[in-house]
Amino acid sequence: MRVILDESSILPGAQVAIDQFHQDEVNEVITAINNHEWVIVGMKQNPVVKSAKKHLDSKHINFHYMEYGSYFSKWHVRLAIKLWSGWPTYPQVFHKGKLVGGAADLIKYLP
Repeated sequence: MRVILDESSILPGAQVAIDQFHQDEVNEVITAINNHEWVIVGMKQNPVVKSAKKHLDSKHINFHYMEYGSYFSKWHVRLAIKLWSGWPTYPQVFHKGKLVGGAADLIKYLP
């Protein structure tokens, strides 16, 4: 597992800010991965996101797609989702509630 700051090293005020950082959007993602077999979390203008969607389409697999901004908008929301999942890039692909990874990981997982 990656190393993260221990909660005992975070003051209460900072912990509140961490807990509330775009929590509504993070909860949307959590709800989606609990309710759909396949979920892709992405952003506009990202060709790798399009690649992941195209791969699932080519396999005739239905998926739930969630889009949060573009290179020019909603980067704070995407950061909150990255902090929650621990995955540093987009897309973020989930299958049966588990993180697969990005597009390249999806292609390895589902050749």
